Formats: sequence, structure tokens, C-alpha cells
Amino acid sequence: MWFKVIPLVLLLLVPCCVIFAGEPDRAVLQPIDAGVLATFKTHCYTCHSGSSEKPGGNFKLDQLTSNFEDRSNRDAWQLVFKKIKSGEMPPKERNKLTEKEALSVFDWINFNARVADVQRLKEGRVVLRRLNNIEYENTMRDLLGVPVELRGMLPQDGSSNGFDNIGEALHTSSFLMDKYLEGADKGLKIAIANSPQPPIFKKQYSLREMHPVKSTTEKVFRHHDDGTVICFSSSAWQAVTLSSFYPADRGKYKFRVSTSGFQSQGKPVVFRIDAGVMGMTGNNNLVGYFDAPSDKPTILEFTQELEPRGTIRILPYGLASAQAVHKVGADSYEGPGLAVHWVEVEGPLYDSWPPPSHRRILGDLPAKPSPIYNLSKRVEVTSNDPENDAARILRDFARKAFRRSVSDKDVLPYLVLVKARLAEKYSFEQAVRVGLMAIMVSKDFLFLQEKPGKLDDFAIASRLSYFLWSTMPDDELFELAQQKKLSDPKVLHDQVDRMLKSPKASSFTENFVGQWLNLREIDATIPSHIIYPHYDDMLKASMLRETYLFFNEVLKNDLSITNFVSSDFSMLNGRLARHYNIPGVDGWEFRKVMLPKDSHRGGLLTMASVLKVTANGTYTSPILRGTWVLERILGTPPPRPPEGIAAVEPDIRGATTIREQLAKHRSTGSCASCHARIDPPGFALESFDVIGGWREHYVLDGRPANFRKGRKVDPADVLADGRAFKDIDELKALLLADKDQIARALAERLVIYATGSIPQPTDQPGIEAIVAKIRKGNYGLKSLVHEITSSDFFLNK
Repeated sequence: MWFKVIPLVLLLLVPCCVIFAGEPDRAVLQPIDAGVLATFKTHCYTCHSGSSEKPGGNFKLDQLTSNFEDRSNRDAWQLVFKKIKSGEMPPKERNKLTEKEALSVFDWINFNARVADVQRLKEGRVVLRRLNNIEYENTMRDLLGVPVELRGMLPQDGSSNGFDNIGEALHTSSFLMDKYLEGADKGLKIAIANSPQPPIFKKQYSLREMHPVKSTTEKVFRHHDDGTVICFSSSAWQAVTLSSFYPADRGKYKFRVSTSGFQSQGKPVVFRIDAGVMGMTGNNNLVGYFDAPSDKPTILEFTQELEPRGTIRILPYGLASAQAVHKVGADSYEGPGLAVHWVEVEGPLYDSWPPPSHRRILGDLPAKPSPIYNLSKRVEVTSNDPENDAARILRDFARKAFRRSVSDKDVLPYLVLVKARLAEKYSFEQAVRVGLMAIMVSKDFLFLQEKPGKLDDFAIASRLSYFLWSTMPDDELFELAQQKKLSDPKVLHDQVDRMLKSPKASSFTENFVGQWLNLREIDATIPSHIIYPHYDDMLKASMLRETYLFFNEVLKNDLSITNFVSSDFSMLNGRLARHYNIPGVDGWEFRKVMLPKDSHRGGLLTMASVLKVTANGTYTSPILRGTWVLERILGTPPPRPPEGIAAVEPDIRGATTIREQLAKHRSTGSCASCHARIDPPGFALESFDVIGGWREHYVLDGRPANFRKGRKVDPADVLADGRAFKDIDELKALLLADKDQIARALAERLVIYATGSIPQPTDQPGIEAIVAKIRKGNYGLKSLVHEITSSDFFLNK
């Protein structure tokens, strides 16, 4: 169609000239003119009107109004624009719009969108946005100087366009405010020291004295006289908890674990460590997976924040079952095992006392005894000049909490609260705590405060830190903002580079990639243990880590974003390499691996993490996977299915293939146009099973995937534009024919995540400008991040 080849930016610029040639503030919304209305009646109303009984009637075009200030109404008109421009509407069996008709519709929609946007741009693209739960917890950590677990007590955040940091989706309630108050109190109790320094101890343990090693009923452990214990089983019931270590005090503990592989034939033995309060009601988390080399003992060292009574647990991976070892006895067993020579613990560790978190808030004020029931050694800070000391404490704390300079006027309401409590005979510390808690539930702390127009340097600092770190600015950003240097493009560029090199940038990878690719839903379904018995926690962890490390590799080296579609390398460990049938990789540690040409891997589409979240636990669906490709990679999401159309459920008996079922589904006129776009990429991905393993046949009758072969997979199809492919490798090549669209889709996603606001069609020229700039540098990912942080989207409200 003639209008499919017209660049979107040109279509958007046509009405811009009309509006802004005069006085945009005085432009008014135009009602639907007679010509546009006639076009809709001729080409659209048959299916899309209130009187239509056809499947397309759920989208009632005749009931839309010209009020583009109504968000839902404006979104509906923008959908009309996209459908006509892409050629999806009218469908193939109906006459297409003429050039004159289409341009009239485009002009009318864009004119009204621009008029409505005049007021939006005056107020700013981004609405007042509160911190989401992850940002809140991270900000509390950096504000108080101590990690505090808070997310679990907060209600789930809303999301929009796949992200949970969109201002319009982040609501606030009285219940949430109560939880913020509770969180502030919890944070202060952890950060402020009200007791003498806990005694620091250092002790080395042997697992021989730990349960279940010392149990006489278990014969799966081998003991050596030097205290070494050989673990031969990976059964969860044989996980060894360091039960003799049972600390009374919360804090940071350093662990040193000496391990080696035993009878492992030169290959490392993988093991995992969990930390926390163990037991049925305990709260524990994965510290990580690690390699124990086979040649000699290696010492693993790590630090871990523990609550009172917390400890660690060790479990080998990929070894025999307890039954297999028990059958011959641990002393006679000849298979591989994990040798744990000793475990050393030191802590709780503090650089000084009171700890830095305490001094960060209250400074070096002296402490005095303040015993309460059951805490005879309790102390509190005191002051000889309560009012001035309180003002200083609140001013310093508010500056960090509000992420900007503060005036006496800003601090006064909180100082008034403190004075009132002092008048009520509260102790100095308890009165100050009231003021600190009030700051932590204030709008200046919980919301990102931005004024319309160009952002000031403090707002830029916050934009940068919440974009790349999901937390508040650090001291260097604060100092540059104070000096008004962040507005300097060179300084801004250097800061982005510095921040991307920081360990805190892992938050950008996990939070952006986790939502962009929907990886947060990795646990939404559990693959059937009957069909996929080899799916386990380590495979799941490896799936996610591959994707995050791959993104980091592309970002760090400014590689082309086309690698997200097709790449000659990936980041693999032994578990994932075995899953992909790629030889020569062992152990847990990940490394960059050049992929064999016949591996069918490379890029995000064929990563196990993506293939897992686009399937359920039993079968795959070309519809789900095809929709994922359109939404996440190409940025052209299909519309919701018409009302009354039943979902297609694959025949798990294997009697018919999903292709045969979808052929009937696509015969319905209202379904054909969308499925012509959705199904082809989905069919190409049918060569991968529920957990991302390669397959050439479907599973038969719900049996194990390697038990019997079902119908043969046919990954070939034809794209909506007529280009054919025979498999996933050829599909990738076709997708790469339009690199600009891949860049455009990712740029839009990054703009959404970076600003907390969804671009409108009238923002498209800005997106196109970003795409044009990174095109010159081979579409580098880091270059894309730099272009976004220097764009008007990012530097203006």
C-alpha cells in the first residue's frame, strides 16, 4: 500500500506545521469533518460500529468522540491511525483507503492529538510519580546506610506498558501510607544503634557435627579424620545446614568455605548456598551457585547480612540420589562428590561503633543509658542543645531524602513535630525519630518532584539514578547537581559512563530487562515434572543469568542491538550448555561462548528464559510466542482478540498439531489479519519446547519429552508481507532487514522506563531522531542509552 512506505515521522510532521505555524495555544479541537466521516462509513462502520454484529464490533468507531483530551478516547484514535498506516485495516477482503482518504484521516487525528498535547507538554510529559517498591527499598537502603527488607510488606505495584515505574499506574492509598510509616520505623530501628557493640567472634566448623551428617540413619556422607565431609547426594533432604552457627545478633557476617570436587574426573562440582532463617517458617534466599574444582581445595569467601538465628545451608548439584548412594554405602560409593573441608564464620562485622548508619543519621552525639524492660544495656543519643541539634539532623537527612537542596522553610514542619514531642517530655532521640519518620512518609521523599519545563540539575540527578540504579543519587551526583554541572552534556555523558560501570547498574539490567522481556514471570508456570524431569532450580537460575549477562555484554561493549535478534555468541555455563547441546563448557561459572553455526541459538528469541516465559508448563503456543515477538522485539503489538472468539488450546494428545488447529482459527475473517502477523514468528519458535530445548517432534500424549515422538514440528511460514522462511534462523535474517524498527521498538521501551511516561504518537519525531543518531554508530546499545539521557524526553518533564 502507498501509505505503508511513507515514514511515520513525515505523517506526524504534516499536522505539526499546520498547528505551530500559527498560535498553538489558541488552536481548538476539530470535530470529525464530513470527508473523514464518509471514509469511516464507507470502509469501517460495517464491522466497527454499535449496530454491527460482526466480531469487529467490539471496537465501536462510531462511538469515539473528538475529545482527544480524554486519554482512552485519544488512545483509541491512535490505534485507528496505526491500523490504517500499517495496512492491517481495512482487511484484505475489503477495499483499501485511497491516498486522499488516508491522508485526511491521518491529518485529522494528528491535528487533534497535537492540540491536546499542547496542554500536556505545558504540564510535562510525566505525571507526578511515586517510587515503586524496588526503588523505595533501594532508596531506604542508601538513605539509611543499611539494607532493610521492605518490599514484602508493601502491596504490589501497578504497571502499564509492561513497566512498574509508570506514574499513571502507581497509586497511593491509606493502607500504603500505613506501610510506609511502618517501613520508616523498621528502618530506623535497624540503622540506629541502641545497644553496646555486639561481640565479634570467629570460629571454624566441620560439617561432621551438623544435621543430617551426624545422623546414624543416613549413609550418604563420608567422613575423614581431618573433619572433611564428602557429600555424594543432591537430594534436598541431604542439604547440610550450619546448625551449630546460631547468631543472636543481626549484622554482616563473613563466611569462608573450603571445598573441592571428589572423584569428579577433573570436572568441577557445583553446589549452592542458601542463607537465612531455616525451617518450615523461615525466610531464606539463594546466595549463589559455586564451583568446587577437582584438583585442590579452594576457599570461597562471601559476606551475608543475617537476621538473628540466621545461618547457611550447603547442597551439591547434579550428584546422585540419596537412594543410589545408600544402596552401596558412602564409604564404597565411586561416583563424584563435594568435599567440604571446613566452614569459617566471622562477625557481626562493623567498621566502627556506633555503626556508619547510626552516625549517618545522628552524627557523633553522645549516648546515655536508657534501659527498658528486658534491655538493661539500652542507650539513646542525647543533646545539650536539642533544638539546634534536631534542626541540623533534620536538615542533613531531608537533603538526602528529598534529593535536593533544602531551605529552613522545607525543614520547619518536621522541626515543629520534634519540638512538640520534646514539649511532651519525649526523649531527644525519640522526638527526633518522629521528625525523621515524617520525612520518610512525605511527598518529597516518596515522589519524584519535577517542575514543568527543563529539569533542574537535582531532577536530572534523580532521573539518572532511578533510570540506571533504581535508587537515589550518590554523593558525586549530589555534588555535581549542587554545582549545576549536570546540565553540561560532557559531564552528563561521563556520569552515565561512570554509573553503568558501577555494581549498582545491575539494577538497571534486572529491572529493565526483567520487565522488557517479561522474565519476572519465570515462576508463573512450573513445567510438568513428568514431561520435563530435567527442569530444576539451577537450570532456571542459569536461564535468567544468561539473559542478564548477555544484555550486560552488549551494553558494556556498545555492541549492536541487532544482537538481540541474532548473535554469534552467548553467555553460558555448563548447565545451560548441556541444555543447548553445546559441548566443552562445564561448571557453574558463566563465560562468553561462540556458538556453533548449527546451534540455532543466538539472540534473545532463542534463549531458554524467553522460551520458558512464553509457554506454560505443558505445551507451547505460537500465539503467545508470536505476540511476544511483535510486542517486545518489533514494538508492533497486535490488538486484543474480538469478543466471543475462543482461545486455541493445543491438543496435548498429539493427534493434531497447533498449526492444523490455527488453520481453522485463521479461516475466520476477523481473526485472519491479526494471525497473519502473530503466527509466523510463533511457528518459527515451535522448534523449541516449553523449557527452551530444541525439538523436531512434539511431545506425544503428555509423556516425557524423550519418551516417544509425536507429530513433526513444522517451523516454516510466510510473514504478513509475503516473505517466506523455513526455520528460526531464516526468520531472524528477515527481522534484521528492518534494523530501524528493532531500534525504534527498544528506544521506545527505554524512554518509557527512563522517564516513567509512555510516548505518544506526537513524540515520534523525537524517537526517530534517536534512531537516526544510533544508526550512524551501528545501533550500539550504550550509544542508545546516551542518546536517551541527552534527549528532550529525559531532560524535560
